[in-house]
Amino acid sequence: MSSSHDHGAPGHGHSHGHAGTTRLVLAIVLNVGITIAEFIAGIWAGSLALLADAAHNLNDAGSLGISLYARKVATRDPDRRRTFGYRRAEVIGAFVNLITLVLIALYLLKEAVERYLDPRAIDGQLMIVVASIALVANVGTALLLYRSSKDSLNIESAFVHIVADALASVGVIVGGILVVFFDLYVVDPVLTAAISVYILVQSAQMLRQTTRILMESAPPGFDFDGLVATMESVDGACDVHHVHVWQLDEHRTACEAHVVIQKRDLEAMEQIKREMKTRMREAFGIEHATLEFEFDACEGPQRQVIPHG
Repeated sequence: MSSSHDHGAPGHGHSHGHAGTTRLVLAIVLNVGITIAEFIAGIWAGSLALLADAAHNLNDAGSLGISLYARKVATRDPDRRRTFGYRRAEVIGAFVNLITLVLIALYLLKEAVERYLDPRAIDGQLMIVVASIALVANVGTALLLYRSSKDSLNIESAFVHIVADALASVGVIVGGILVVFFDLYVVDPVLTAAISVYILVQSAQMLRQTTRILMESAPPGFDFDGLVATMESVDGACDVHHVHVWQLDEHRTACEAHVVIQKRDLEAMEQIKREMKTRMREAFGIEHATLEFEFDACEGPQRQVIPHG
């Protein structure tokens, strides 16, 4: 019996770079500024939608802070306690961000219902001015994070927050216009409810992604049967069982399995192992593989491997 362990390629762990971190810091500064302005204006104007947008921006600032911290932790090298490294910290950061966003959305939904039942006069002009400023800042923040969001679920969760904020700002502007020209104060809680529902829908989708990784599930749509068939198609492999596939983080997939070969192929075991790992990497993107070899009698005719040299 033999066991083989392969760490594979280092992946994207150090590709984030200082540029992404700088963008995060700038995004945090922008969101803190937006939050302060919208809270003050929301209280002054009596606008629940503006306060809802401010609360969302405050959560965004906190989320970006969590993303920044998780990003720094994720760059740490593996050690004896974290032998796979710290890159899953970004997934945990995304999970925390999304949970807090869901809680805030539920709270705002409750406040929207109460305001709908008890509508109040609001300053539509102030809503328009402040929401317009917030929209510009949110678009700027989204542009800062867009590139990094392509490679990190952590940053993507923050990016979704910002996009939701931009849409919320558009909604508040529209609401302000309806208040100014038509005195439709009811639009304020309606917009708040719409923003909350949008946040919940977006968060639910990303929560499924983060939960899947934290539960060590296989990547979505992974062809498990195809993997086993590919491994068993290698000359000398009689059987493959006890196969486990999971995501180490959003970029790396790992696999462990037991491989049965005949004793006569003992000298070819390393050749079988190399060929199997090559096919696993090229066909299924598995960079980290642990294969344990066993010897047993194979049923039926088997292809014997002739060692090179």
